[in-house]
Amino acid sequence: MRLILMRHGETEWNAEQRLQGQDNSLLSERGVAQVKRFRPYARALKPARIIASDLGRTRQTVALIGHPDAPSDERFRELDMGAWTGLRKPDLIADHPEDYVAWRAGTFTPTRGETWSAFRGRVADGVHDWMSRTEGDLLIVAHGGVIRAVCHEFLDLPPSRVVPVTPGTATILNFPQKNGAAAQLEGYNIGSVAPDVSVAD
Repeated sequence: MRLILMRHGETEWNAEQRLQGQDNSLLSERGVAQVKRFRPYARALKPARIIASDLGRTRQTVALIGHPDAPSDERFRELDMGAWTGLRKPDLIADHPEDYVAWRAGTFTPTRGETWSAFRGRVADGVHDWMSRTEGDLLIVAHGGVIRAVCHEFLDLPPSRVVPVTPGTATILNFPQKNGAAAQLEGYNIGSVAPDVSVAD
C-alpha cells in the first residue's frame, strides 16, 4: 500500500514566516490556489481512505480537495512548539541560531514544547493505526513536521536530513508489506508548485 502525505496549503502565518505549531491561521490566497491546483492530483491518486489533522488549516485543505467529511485525528497535529509558537523564523535564527539548528534536528525543545521523540511516537502510532484499518492507499492531510516525523520513523531519515516540504504538495511512501516495515520513498514534494524551502512550519 501507499501512504500519501499532503501538506496543507500556505497559511497567513506561513507567509509571515511564523511558527504555527498547534495554533492556527487561515490559508492565504496563495495557499488556497496551491490546494486547488493539487486537487486533480488527489483525484488521480485514488486513495481508499482520507484522514486529516484536526487543526483548522488542514481541515480547510481537506475540504478544498473535495473531502470535507474526512475524519480528523489529533495524532496528526503539528509539533507543539511551546514558547516559540508565533515567533518568526528569521528572528529565531538571528537571536538563537544554535538552538534553532538543534530544534530543526530534533535535539532541542523550546520551553513548554513537545519533544521530537514524543511527536514522532504519536505520529507513528496514528500511521500504524490507520494503515491497519485501510485496504488500499491512505492519504493523510497534515503538516510539514508530521511528514518529517514519518520520514524519520519509516525511512530512517532524521529531520536534519530532510528539507521542509512545500505547502500544497505530497510525499508518498510505498509499503510492500502492510505491517509498516521496509518503506520506500516514492515521491517527495510532488505538486504543481515550485519547491519552497524558506516557508516556516
